[in-house]
Amino acid sequence: MKKKRPTWIPVVAGLIRRKDQFLLGFRPNEEPVPSVWEFPGGKIEPGESPEDALIRELDEELGITVEVGPLRLSVTHNYGDVGVIILFYDVIYWQGEPRAIYHEDLKWAGKKELKSLPLPEANKKVLHRIIATLP
Repeated sequence: MKKKRPTWIPVVAGLIRRKDQFLLGFRPNEEPVPSVWEFPGGKIEPGESPEDALIRELDEELGITVEVGPLRLSVTHNYGDVGVIILFYDVIYWQGEPRAIYHEDLKWAGKKELKSLPLPEANKKVLHRIIATLP
């Protein structure tokens, strides 16, 4: 019997920095990959550019208007029969105060705390590279 190919979902995530910390959101329990801290973002809709998807997602999830900077890094991760391709972009400017609209909670975390928090496996794979972008 032939093995089924995984479905790949393109996703964007925003690296929102304040001094030496990143903004993280706590995923709701009823979502896939629940109860972990993540870099805010979401799925890219058909016909949408990654940058436009990140602008939309951060408005929907955090209630902020952003200016998306360069693509910082990308990672793939397979969660069994579903895989994700995550594009991490710098967020170079935002307007408004981030609010937990989608997430259960928000927090700013520095290098040490990032290493100790529960994160999605796809984020853990590149955490050392993400941390290296901090001053």
